[in-house]
Amino acid sequence: MSEATPHSNTRLPFRRCAFETMTEALDYAARGETGLNFYSARGELVERLPYALLRDQAVDLARLLRACGLEPGDRVALLADTNGDFMRAFFAAQYAGLVPVPLPLPQSFGRRDAYVDQIRRQIDGCTAVAAFAPEELLVYLREATAERAMRFVGTVADLAARPAHSGPLPAVTGDTLCYLQFSSGSTRFPLGIAMTHRGVLHNIEAIATHGLAIVQGDRCTSWLPLYHDMGLVGFVLTPVGCQMSVDYLATRDFARRPLLWLSLITRNRGTLSFSPTFGYELCARRAETVSIEGLNLSSWRGAGIGGDMIRPSSMARFVEAFGPCGFRADALVPSYGLAETGLAIGFAPLGSGVRTDPIDLDALAEGRAEPAKSSGRMRDFVLCGVPLPGHALEVRDEDGDPLGPRHVGRIYTRGPSVMRCYFNAPEETRRVLGADGWLDTGDLGYWLGDQIVVTGRVKDLILVNGRNLWPQDLEWATEHVPQVRSGDAAAFSIDESDGERVVVLVQCRLTEPEAREGLRRAVAGVVNEIVGIDCAVVLVPPRSLPQTSSGKLSRTKARARFLAGDYDAPPRYAAS
Repeated sequence: MSEATPHSNTRLPFRRCAFETMTEALDYAARGETGLNFYSARGELVERLPYALLRDQAVDLARLLRACGLEPGDRVALLADTNGDFMRAFFAAQYAGLVPVPLPLPQSFGRRDAYVDQIRRQIDGCTAVAAFAPEELLVYLREATAERAMRFVGTVADLAARPAHSGPLPAVTGDTLCYLQFSSGSTRFPLGIAMTHRGVLHNIEAIATHGLAIVQGDRCTSWLPLYHDMGLVGFVLTPVGCQMSVDYLATRDFARRPLLWLSLITRNRGTLSFSPTFGYELCARRAETVSIEGLNLSSWRGAGIGGDMIRPSSMARFVEAFGPCGFRADALVPSYGLAETGLAIGFAPLGSGVRTDPIDLDALAEGRAEPAKSSGRMRDFVLCGVPLPGHALEVRDEDGDPLGPRHVGRIYTRGPSVMRCYFNAPEETRRVLGADGWLDTGDLGYWLGDQIVVTGRVKDLILVNGRNLWPQDLEWATEHVPQVRSGDAAAFSIDESDGERVVVLVQCRLTEPEAREGLRRAVAGVVNEIVGIDCAVVLVPPRSLPQTSSGKLSRTKARARFLAGDYDAPPRYAAS
């Protein structure tokens, strides 16, 4: 395999987005030498896909899609594996005036029937009439689309064997739907977020200009799933809009060998790469057991953090572990956003690193973000940045009135990047998107100066004896017990006759009854000490806590499984 695509174009002037459509953006990028590079689990370059070749192949496939009888606006489902075929199919749908819908891949430890049911419901939800999958996943797709009126189901190679449409391709405008992206489903069944070309390109331009200050020669590295907004918008569409080369590692390969991510940054001198907190945690944990000699992260100027609650302690461990490899703490870039706005709403100022606000937990339970007292219970929250130009944020109370600094409320946003709607879900759309353009993000937070601080999700809040508790506080408290790892706990509340009862599920690898009972008591004790409540601790098997398609803990599903009796819980907590 030849070398990866270059950092810069020698014959194409750099443009920081400012395109009307993604097809126009790819047409422009195709005039240069940069492009996409895909690496194996061993770190070998297995496909080099310059934008020029991607554009030609996507146009050819677009004509083949049109020959299948697909009409402008039809939806095309794509099982989003990290490879060149996904890129070809995604952009082919764009050129054909169709709407690509990236769908998740099966989890390695998930049940086949549950996965097939998930993608079947997503395909039905977007009324897709064509669907692509890699050869090894085609059996899942065929099962999910059985007895449905599909114009095409197969691989990119299968489509290439068909005759092409000879007429002109349809016009694509800024108001054309660019893609549907299913929400993660952390609080409800996923909904298809409908983004127009104009909406997502507004977001990309704001990210490129004000969030990351992208320049000629920047290079991206990503292991993020392509069905997630951070993976798709952040590391497919933004690089196209800014003619950047990208080095890709499949998510499953990152999970097995997290330091390969950092190795790719080292090898190709990557400058921009993002991850949720857990990605940084995995790397810091792996660095405790294997050699990191040879890593050089000095080129990494924008190490973004987003996608879930940012944990300052985890980021500090990453800086400590990889500082000797040239990683700089001020390269960390906390951010805030959601798929309903394309990707991002705000970024922390470049070069500021992770700034935290220590908050008194007792005051926070009453809706006030007061600075922590030296003798009281506290928690550090991360400042997630200022709104991007053209975008507005408000923190509102229960009556919808804006709140002042350090008052916790519901976060709303408005701007040119806000989604058009939830596809074919008018009631759900009206529930979150007002006629005035303000979007209810479903997040809670407060203002600190000109920066937003996110404290959690509205639907995750636990109300006990008049106190508002964040489940993350309970989950993170459990990690003070040595046997509990990050991501091992899920906290929620259940209704009982005498009020709300807090339950903490903890993944347990111990087998001896005495050791298990000791762990249960230790977790209950540390939660009481740190958070100040009694809770029921239920030990569950490893890898049994459910996740959303983007890898986040799904407390809603965990609670439902608990009440359904899927876990070996005491009878008093089972559903009646």
